[in-house]
Amino acid sequence: MSIAENRDGLRGRIIERIIRSRFVLAAAAFVTALVLSFGASWWLSFGILMLVLVAVVGLSAALPRTDALSEQPADPVIFRLSGQQLAAQLPDPLIIFDREGTILYANPAASGAFRAIARGGTLLMHFRAPEIQALVHAVMEDGTARSTDYFERVPLERWYRATVLLLDRVGAGEPQFLLSFRDQTEAHRLERMRSDFIANASHELRTPLASLTGFIETLRGPARNDEKARENFLEIMHKQAERMARLIDDLLSLSRIEMKAHIAVKDQVDLSAVLNHVADTMRPLAEDLGVTIERDVAAGPINVLGDRDELTQVFQNLVENACKYGQSGKRVVVELKRSGDVTKAVIQDFGPGIADEHIPRLTERFYRVNAETSKAQKGTGLGLAIVKHILTRHRARLVIRSRLGEGASFTVLFGASDA
Repeated sequence: MSIAENRDGLRGRIIERIIRSRFVLAAAAFVTALVLSFGASWWLSFGILMLVLVAVVGLSAALPRTDALSEQPADPVIFRLSGQQLAAQLPDPLIIFDREGTILYANPAASGAFRAIARGGTLLMHFRAPEIQALVHAVMEDGTARSTDYFERVPLERWYRATVLLLDRVGAGEPQFLLSFRDQTEAHRLERMRSDFIANASHELRTPLASLTGFIETLRGPARNDEKARENFLEIMHKQAERMARLIDDLLSLSRIEMKAHIAVKDQVDLSAVLNHVADTMRPLAEDLGVTIERDVAAGPINVLGDRDELTQVFQNLVENACKYGQSGKRVVVELKRSGDVTKAVIQDFGPGIADEHIPRLTERFYRVNAETSKAQKGTGLGLAIVKHILTRHRARLVIRSRLGEGASFTVLFGASDA
């Protein structure tokens, strides 16, 4: 530190002490003036002033410092978790092993995801997949962290991103390695659904488009002057164009619903009014199919949180399906009841019913129990997928029950966590 810096520091400390003692100095000046006012000699006044100044210096030195460091509170107590405690709380499976491949530690997530993972076991005996074996050996060889995709088939199909890295060595101990698994199952499922959706949508659009192209070529060629054939072909082309329009409308509708999936519904909707409106709207279709729509809707308003247009779309789809695919039963029952906090709307048909193996997949996009029947009824395979997405946004559930030969019921539950 230079002389100038020392001088500046000393000057700062003197100024600080004077500021801290300003009230005592003012009192000393007052005492001195008072002594002089009583006619005391100048040397007596000077002596009194010096005594006061000495007292001031001693007092200010004894006063506690108030700088920033002295005002800081003591460090709070820090609760430290061990590495094992932290690993036990992580949702991802973690396994620590040594250079011999002996398992030194496996967290609860690893024990839950993989069978018979225990301390002292051999890692490569548990994971015999070639990709894991190659990953472990490569990291043991040069200590460079690596990752690979790993597919576990038993007891459930799960996709993981497996990573092996060398842990920091403490002292002269043997090196240890960490094997971690990041669950990628949901990401793979969504990717597969996206791929299937694109493939199915392309197929559904390609079929009517190919039909239109073929008829256009026929009308421009062999059937150019065949009036009867032309009228027949134009009617088929019109139906195919309508099918493409319905499919595009459903695709756009599904896209709009998915975009709003995170937006909570806040409006109150009278569900009894919605169901009565749907029953009235669908009556002409039902009469054309020889089906009677019966109502068992509780009197008075039954309000739920929802979007009126979307809930109307849900029940129009369910009633329309019941009329079309339960046509042989000749009737459809629309029921609405409230019990406590649970509101239950049921659409029941008495047609051929649905086999058990189809029920879990009915809300999948483009899934059809009978493709030919669905196409004959002008279905796109997206109706129940739209229903599912709307109800998910409304925090409602769709329960499907059916027996072959006894019809099917589609129950929508609002405010129910179990049913």
